[in-house]
Amino acid sequence: MASPPSFVADFDSATAMAQSTAAYLRGEDWPALGNPKLLEPPVSLANLIPRKAREQIFIASGALETTSPKKMGDIDLDEIGEWLLELYPERRYPAVGLGSSSGAAVYLNAALGTPWLPQTVFLPVRQPVHPDDPTTAMENGIEPGRALMEANPDWQLHHMHDANQDRLMVRILTYFRVKRRNLGGGYERFLSDRLPPGGTLLLYECRTRWNTTRIGERHVFQHGAVGGATEREFHEGSDRVEDYLERYDSPKRRWDGPEPDTVSPEAEWGFEESLRDDVLRFAREHRYRVRRIVFDGPDDLSPLVADLYRWWYRRRRIPSNRLMVTSFVINDAYRALRTGSVPYWMRFNMQPSVDGVRRFLDEREPFDDIHLALFQHGVNAVGIPSPDDWREVLSRARREGSTLGADLDEFPHDFAQYAKYNRAMKQLSPQYPIPGPLSLAEFDEFLAQAGNYDRVSIEDIAPDGERTPVAA
Repeated sequence: MASPPSFVADFDSATAMAQSTAAYLRGEDWPALGNPKLLEPPVSLANLIPRKAREQIFIASGALETTSPKKMGDIDLDEIGEWLLELYPERRYPAVGLGSSSGAAVYLNAALGTPWLPQTVFLPVRQPVHPDDPTTAMENGIEPGRALMEANPDWQLHHMHDANQDRLMVRILTYFRVKRRNLGGGYERFLSDRLPPGGTLLLYECRTRWNTTRIGERHVFQHGAVGGATEREFHEGSDRVEDYLERYDSPKRRWDGPEPDTVSPEAEWGFEESLRDDVLRFAREHRYRVRRIVFDGPDDLSPLVADLYRWWYRRRRIPSNRLMVTSFVINDAYRALRTGSVPYWMRFNMQPSVDGVRRFLDEREPFDDIHLALFQHGVNAVGIPSPDDWREVLSRARREGSTLGADLDEFPHDFAQYAKYNRAMKQLSPQYPIPGPLSLAEFDEFLAQAGNYDRVSIEDIAPDGERTPVAA
């Protein structure tokens, strides 16, 4: 499989999801987050190393992926589109997904046998800063951000600083997340090559937004990120934040970030609406249909997709009683479908994710088996659930509840899981052949039977602009 451009991080959620989707379309799984197999043996032994040393190795691995701030003006972000042309199997598809990142979208595109193109991509920039000093982090990003935007007029920059969940990484790198404002030459060429006339563009739009500080016309700074701490806690502090900073021996007891003056799409997940206008323009010109799939939060699409898979398995007359819960960049549609697992994706590993999967289980027919692949980020952050919270989720299985290679006593420092989860997925039985893709007509049949979902709406837009609600 082709590698992304060197300025894109291997641990970027968006490009990881694109690679996972492409692997499935090639008929392959996506083990160890796409890292080389030769790294699996040493990574699987990571828990034998003292925790502090593990953290240092984790930080060093991130540092290896950074780009010098002096090179921002040399980056051509449209190389991402060229890479995606090589990433996906060279054939025509009935539909192509693009837009906001979501693990649920990975599973939906796999079910429909369609590629997915991300709007947002992460560039790690080499810049050390104290994690609890967001103001200096913002100031350090101004000049490299300006150079990056001057070289790439069709993109916008969201500089994100999250000292809670990204505490290990922000001390050595700056999180630049760039959003595509229009399709650009690479994406247009991909669609023209792979989507025949009459095809459908699946436009994923996540409505998550965040208070930001404007740096330039296409450059904002976002203090904090979606996860365990609330947006208010990032800006105003709380007892939980104070305890967290004390626990990490920080000289601060709250974060004194720059004052927000605007509201923007959330850096990692939120949809920049200017892309929609360009998609509709391109669809009119090429007589494509557009299906807008709109959801409030990145994992609000997960219950719908899980229900779709359960409905699909029943139609195929195979058991639909196994749930595979995955999180953040750990997504493997190939293994989900081979093992007849209903996939439920969590945006991360924090308390809102536990609450989400609990709500889903409360409202559904029980599963016999529940298996959990849990992302590990190495920080006892504000809002992190306890190992017993995850055990409680697994205890809801009527027959077997287990992690997929994770040691919950080591959570969230179990970096060995990245080398183990795929092996655990392979050991699940029975194994089924990969089915042919669902058609959009079958997807519509499911939606008609399933009814409405909270925080999700779907509408179709014909080439002449006529709009038809599909689900709301």
